[in-house]
Amino acid sequence: MTFRSRVPNVDGMTERNTNPTNPTDLPHRRLGTQGLEVGAIGLGTMGMTMAYGAGDEQGGIATIHRAHELGVTLFDTAELYGMGTGSNEQLLGRAVKGFRDEVVIATKFGFDLTDPSKLGALDSRPEHIREVTENSLRYLDTDRIDVLYQHRVDPNVPIEDVAGTVGELIAEGKVRYFGLSEAGPDIIRRAHAVHPVSVLQTEYSVFERAVEVDVLPVVRELGIGFVPYSPLGRGFLTSAVKPAAEYPADDMRSWDERWQPGNYEKNLAAVRELTALAEAKGIAVTQLALAWLLAQGEDIVPIPGTRSPHRLAENVAAAHVTLTPGDLARIREILPRGAAGSRYPEGMMPNW
Repeated sequence: MTFRSRVPNVDGMTERNTNPTNPTDLPHRRLGTQGLEVGAIGLGTMGMTMAYGAGDEQGGIATIHRAHELGVTLFDTAELYGMGTGSNEQLLGRAVKGFRDEVVIATKFGFDLTDPSKLGALDSRPEHIREVTENSLRYLDTDRIDVLYQHRVDPNVPIEDVAGTVGELIAEGKVRYFGLSEAGPDIIRRAHAVHPVSVLQTEYSVFERAVEVDVLPVVRELGIGFVPYSPLGRGFLTSAVKPAAEYPADDMRSWDERWQPGNYEKNLAAVRELTALAEAKGIAVTQLALAWLLAQGEDIVPIPGTRSPHRLAENVAAAHVTLTPGDLARIREILPRGAAGSRYPEGMMPNW
């Protein structure tokens, strides 16, 4: 594996991509014990249509195509990412149409998107799960959803009813695997007792460590794979970061606590130390952060999001980075407890 020297890419970022002889040699990993196998790094598509400013459909499709070329097989979307319009799922469906049978598509249900003024309202009633699933099948232009996640736990619907409904969809051939997102140990156990949970998706990175205490031990006990989202700290763990006030209002980093004065300076200092460690190894800090996640267990497959084929290639190359015990110890020394600032405002924080 050879690293190119750093040169500016089209985004003004620096490019430090690996250039394997076979660009599709991304290692595979098993996510749990239910038979789900995917490339060691996936692609999250949320930022292609929401949360990080105006979307770029053509750029998104180009990035998805490049991911496929590099061996990425896990593509993550959700009803929420199109705010009920299907825009994100449609984008992904169009992009993978020529190689649909070669990839794993994951999507999610669980929000009530009928009233835009009530963003965050939940709805995991069985009839709503079925409605969202049918919409997702249509938007994705596919005959099955590979992984169907409950996006957030609905306190008004017993998780047993959710697991039972998804189990029915699996029996009908509309869904292959059942997933949970941001669920705590008790919910995971109760759901798994009704129908096997194949994978759990929750935020995890060198910036965010909460899952290490109670969640990871449970999913490993039950044979459930783990998919970290926001593995690059929503972009903080990159070479291009700026204070909250410099982001537009439709970019979540404008209100994310980690970008606010006080927290921002502490986190920036940590990233600079991580960057120095990465540069000493001849890699980008993004690759260091992803390699750290991969080193936390063979049952982990992160899904970094990007709109750029260049950054995508850099992320995928992280699967070929080996960190030494000394590297891992140094990373823990720099960020022993994760980042300064909460990952969500109190009202949006998942309740485990």
